Amino acid sequence: MNRRPKTLLLALAVAALLPLTACADASEAKPEEHTFEFTGTTLNVKAHGNPTDLIPADRTDVKVTRWFDTGAQVGSKKLSWTLEDGTLDLHAGCTGLADCEARFRVEVPRNVAVTRDGKPTDLKG
Repeated sequence: MNRRPKTLLLALAVAALLPLTACADASEAKPEEHTFEFTGTTLNVKAHGNPTDLIPADRTDVKVTRWFDTGAQVGSKKLSWTLEDGTLDLHAGCTGLADCEARFRVEVPRNVAVTRDGKPTDLKG
């Protein structure tokens, strides 16, 4: 019995999976920024498990900075940020066989109370 084809297939499979070992690192990513108009008194921040710094700032709008990196990617990235009805919804992730990492910084006007996923935080203007 010839084992050469099986060995060759195994070697090709390993070579194809090797790029998946690259790790994502958001600390090395170029930051992206978006500013949202905001007139409310309470902001609910939903970051879906991504690390998010909430910062009181001397501003009248909400500024979001996102760092996002993908290592190996066999799939697609899913990025979105919206502010509707007092909820800031921050999505950053991957689908399929992908490695990605994200973090956010949200600057909030000092007179706004902030909740994280509907739960109170210490951040108040």
